[in-house]
Amino acid sequence: MLNAEQEVPGYKLLLPETSEIVWTLIFLVIFAVVFMKFILPRLNAVLDERSEKIEGGLKKAEEVQQQADDLRATQEQELAAARQEAAGIREKARQDGTRIVEEAKARAEAESERVLVAGRQQLTAERQTASAQLHHEVGSLASDLASKIVGESLTDDERSRRVIDRFLDDLESNQTATR
Repeated sequence: MLNAEQEVPGYKLLLPETSEIVWTLIFLVIFAVVFMKFILPRLNAVLDERSEKIEGGLKKAEEVQQQADDLRATQEQELAAARQEAAGIREKARQDGTRIVEEAKARAEAESERVLVAGRQQLTAERQTASAQLHHEVGSLASDLASKIVGESLTDDERSRRVIDRFLDDLESNQTATR
């Protein structure tokens, strides 16, 4: 040991003693061997496991992303098909609507024509009925008038019927000639 009174040169203050250097080197070698033999393999195993987990997670994320992309593509195809089907349905509905309108017009025209034909037939029947009634009334009036003019009763139905028919035929031929 040095006494405090002895002077030590300045460079020795910075350098440790040789025995301290040797013991420090021995401790460092022992620590390095223990560290490399026991701690470093465990540390590498933990790091390897961690990197495997990260790589697995990345692969899983890529797979999920690929599945999501596939699902999105499938959905887009289905959406496009649904849009196309909807357009087809709308076009068919338009065609059906046009067809229904045309059928309704045809039915309405047919119904209108039927009503017109029925009306004409009814009008013709009423005209014939009115003409027959008119013939009968005119016949009876003509018979009454002839009875008054002649001064005798025309009770012979057959003869009066012939006279009346001849009179009406003449009347009708005069009316058609004047038209």
